[in-house]
Amino acid sequence: MDQRLKDMMKELGEAINESLSDSEPISRVVSQIKEGGYDVFLVLEATIGVSKQGEVAGTPQDSDPEFAINDHDVKFLKSLRIRIDGEESSD
Repeated sequence: MDQRLKDMMKELGEAINESLSDSEPISRVVSQIKEGGYDVFLVLEATIGVSKQGEVAGTPQDSDPEFAINDHDVKFLKSLRIRIDGEESSD
């Protein structure tokens, strides 16, 4: 990735962060949580893909992506009442 694109990607990240920081609804809810006696931290993960115009974005067509799921993923899915194929239901 060339330096100009890296700089623009950094600028995009900063713009996203600033817009979240300046968001009145987010600020209001964070204040309510703090008033309730809690500390707040927010971690967001964003995936941003770029490709030259006219090029196909994504992974190479000749490779299969690997799917992996860990215990944390399973716990999260169960909290949403989503069962993994092959798992016994405990409900």
